[in-house]
Amino acid sequence: MSIQFQPTALVGAIALAMGFSTSVFATESQEQPAVNAALDTLVVTATRSEEKIGNVPARISIIEPHILEQSPIAELPHLLMSDASINMVQSGGYGQIASLFMRGTESDHTLVLRDGVRLNTASSGMASLSFLDTTDIQQIEVLKGPASVLYGTDAIGGVVQLVSKTPEKTEAFITGEIGEHNTYKSVIGADLAENSIYAQIRGQRLESDGTQVTDFKDAQVNAGAYDQKGFSAKFGVEKQQYAASVDYSENQGTSTYVESVNDANWNLIGLKNVSQDFKNEILNVKGRVNLSDTFALHARLSQFKDDLEQNDSNFMGQFDFASSQTREAELYAKLQLNSAQQILIGTQHQNIQGNVLSYGQKYETDLDSLGYYFQHQYQTNTLNTQVGIRVEDHEKYGTHTIGQAAARYQLLPQTSLYTNVGTAFRSPNLNELYSSSGNPNLKPEESLSFEIGLDQQLNHGLTTGITLYRNQVDHLIDATEATGYSFRNLDRAIFEGSELYLNWQAPHAFIKTGYHYVRAKDDTTGEDLSRRPRQKATLTLGWAEEQFGLSTTLTANSSSDNSAYDDVRIPGHFNVDMSGYYKLHPAIKLFTNIQNVSDSKYRTAYGSGSYYINGGRLASVGVTVKY
Repeated sequence: MSIQFQPTALVGAIALAMGFSTSVFATESQEQPAVNAALDTLVVTATRSEEKIGNVPARISIIEPHILEQSPIAELPHLLMSDASINMVQSGGYGQIASLFMRGTESDHTLVLRDGVRLNTASSGMASLSFLDTTDIQQIEVLKGPASVLYGTDAIGGVVQLVSKTPEKTEAFITGEIGEHNTYKSVIGADLAENSIYAQIRGQRLESDGTQVTDFKDAQVNAGAYDQKGFSAKFGVEKQQYAASVDYSENQGTSTYVESVNDANWNLIGLKNVSQDFKNEILNVKGRVNLSDTFALHARLSQFKDDLEQNDSNFMGQFDFASSQTREAELYAKLQLNSAQQILIGTQHQNIQGNVLSYGQKYETDLDSLGYYFQHQYQTNTLNTQVGIRVEDHEKYGTHTIGQAAARYQLLPQTSLYTNVGTAFRSPNLNELYSSSGNPNLKPEESLSFEIGLDQQLNHGLTTGITLYRNQVDHLIDATEATGYSFRNLDRAIFEGSELYLNWQAPHAFIKTGYHYVRAKDDTTGEDLSRRPRQKATLTLGWAEEQFGLSTTLTANSSSDNSAYDDVRIPGHFNVDMSGYYKLHPAIKLFTNIQNVSDSKYRTAYGSGSYYINGGRLASVGVTVKY
């Protein structure tokens, strides 16, 4: 890449382009916000039906459409950082491994979906967050707490769902954004919507020279460069009596990262750059038939493939690779009993396959599971309830039965209370069972959680709320230095915490604050689990209207343990993001984003004798033109 930047000059150019001395970033507001508008936002993750977020008997937050449109260059891990209940640990910038810890639970306890398609890989159990593109995403929904009744394994801590766009009008657009570290992204797309038939196509390309990945002092170690491209296409029909759609997306590229060089006693003597090629594919076929005014039948067939191939030999001259595939078939029915009651009943078959070679250990296997679930909803002006049960028949672990009961009660016109009690489970992923550190005798994890919350609307556009929760996980799967990094079951882990928020919304101005406290511990030893800061706070404030908007987001994390290595702690850190937009013309929108304004190199994790650091500052400017 030949374009060169001077950071100071770029920041000045951004300010000049926007016409302000400082530009700021709108994180969770509409361009023309209205008081209490957030309570009317429709979400689908909690119940599988569109429902106002203020009626959901659970804690759920969203990243809204204009944030995704205004920040096409932002990775999914960075977008999720603004949620106080999520600790996002990323070992560097673009393309570097990222782990999501929701409410203190494990990184493979959060299920990541795209329109219902499971994106957690069969091999690691986690979604490859850094390699997932958000180009055609309408909004991101973050459901906190167990959701295994509707979604099966992996949803002990919660669900993050990427909800894709469905074209509503015929138009085309092109977006370009360019920033520091020779980073740029271009997106082109077109939508067609006519007579209940729609089609959509997107293409995108992202390149970056990257930033330093660790704090190890070695001039020979380069930054983590990243090169990625992809496309997506969707075709469908949406009628009152029936609907059908086919959605396909593909994303591929190359990610450069840092690997340690050790002596015969495994002491760190240096680092080297290595690279890997990645590719993921999503195919999602859905259909709906309304057999009557009160009965609808839904079906889904989906496949997710995630492939990684090392470009450098890592062990005895071998080139590691990991190929995962998840196929699902689902059939469910919705029955409206009366104006207040709805039943959801369904079945889901899942097949996961893994073909992996890592550190000289190779395995190739697959596992099947079949689930049956039932959910009852009751909705009135004062009471919303959700009760469900699921029976899962797993090829290796037999039958598991889980349940959930939740209710939200409108105590006063401005006051509502909710409670949520549920069980969940997670089957060990294929790496935990069959890799070089695997243990085929592992038990599945099982959880029991309780939470209670209050939401209060105050005068003058103020809203506030609090949640208290406790999640107990039996047979937690862990690997530490004490066990030689081999997987084992802990007797029990406890996750206890609270969430608070205070928001203010005026016709254009807004302030949003969040605070999260969690204690995640091994109940046998009483020690904190690794990489869970006990406290995190977020603050977003700004101005948003039709022609222009500004805002800034601040996040602060306390220090955390890194118990995989003795006597190592990860320091706390503070981050500031800023952004702004200006509509030069109804068809032309200018925007700017500055991630990590202070360019602080804070530590995120520790491994092999050095600390990983965040990706540093990324200032950028962009334009979107619509036709």
